[in-house]
Amino acid sequence: MDSTPATATSPEGQTEKPVVVVCVGMAGSGKTTFMQRINAHLHAEKEPPYVINLDPGVTHTPYASNIDIRDSINYKKVMEEYKLGPNGAIMTSLNLFTTKVDQVLTLLEKRAAPDPEHPARKPIKHILVDTPGQIEVFVWSASGNILLESLASSFPTVIAYVIDTPRSRSTSTFMSNMLYACSILYKMRLPMIVVFNKTDVADASFAKEWMTDWEAFQEALDKEQNNNAFGGQEGEGSGSGYMGSLLNSMSIMLEEFYNHLSVVSVSSLQGTGIDDFFQAVKEKADEFKRDYQPELDRRRAAREENREKERQKELEKMMKGMAMDTTASTSAVGDIKPEDDDMEVLSPDEESDDEMDDEQDREGLQARYEAATLHQEESTTAEASFVKYLHSQRG
Repeated sequence: MDSTPATATSPEGQTEKPVVVVCVGMAGSGKTTFMQRINAHLHAEKEPPYVINLDPGVTHTPYASNIDIRDSINYKKVMEEYKLGPNGAIMTSLNLFTTKVDQVLTLLEKRAAPDPEHPARKPIKHILVDTPGQIEVFVWSASGNILLESLASSFPTVIAYVIDTPRSRSTSTFMSNMLYACSILYKMRLPMIVVFNKTDVADASFAKEWMTDWEAFQEALDKEQNNNAFGGQEGEGSGSGYMGSLLNSMSIMLEEFYNHLSVVSVSSLQGTGIDDFFQAVKEKADEFKRDYQPELDRRRAAREENREKERQKELEKMMKGMAMDTTASTSAVGDIKPEDDDMEVLSPDEESDDEMDDEQDREGLQARYEAATLHQEESTTAEASFVKYLHSQRG
């Protein structure tokens, strides 16, 4: 018997939702090359993904994007209009793109469902999201939080944190990456896969050993201290006692974190380890449905009563910081235009609906920035987003 329907639909007969893979990583970690590799892998498996690029400053991507922030946000005009530097322009571009998140979700939901007009076209099973190399701009910004929670409110969402393996061979750099991974995990509250990239240059077995064997990490740490890897007086042979003690304490603290972390080793250049990565994606998607979805639903229900009070106040605060008022428009922003010939493209020329669309965008933006602000101010146990409330009302 053909097993395709069983994998394409749930036990209730409904189409399975695609899994969103959000790739984040430090500049130089090989994140974009990794995106290219997993995109090519899915195409080779006859399961082409839906690809979203969220980096407005990139000049070239080695893969085709179905939705590209550069098509709707003009990065250079953002710099000119708001008199910003590169990082500020990236953050402002993401802020502006966030006002279009409902359009993005509409397009994704359309491609995730069977198309009666094109029955031969299969619904997508994976959505790949590339993020800016300036990781802090996406991870710690309100717009990044809104975009992630909007995706997670509609689809199983997994974070892939890409690490440069050759640069992580020192205990201090390795620990810095692990602390960053830990902070991202607890900030985003989504399942995470740590991807040790560039294994064609350096084998990642040392990193896996350090994560599973505390004594092995201590041995490597002692060796670096004896070689004055952390500084110290010439001939002392013990390096910085403070640095060694700090790394030792952090390794103990992160031991529990390692136990709940999925780790894979890949070479984006050679393509090794990609099957292991997608197996981890499948496991994390199941974990999302089992452990994370109920919490998302609980937070959404808990927030329904508190959404109106701060909306206008937070919108005005955000707009003031961006040097715009609630009625201003910018030539740097356009509608989302998917690169898919079979899909309905949102037209920027429908002038008759401009006023209504602007009002809806402002209202949605108010709600999203209220959610992001409340998310930062309240305790981590009560964290939630008004975005999820919006999408619960859509259905």
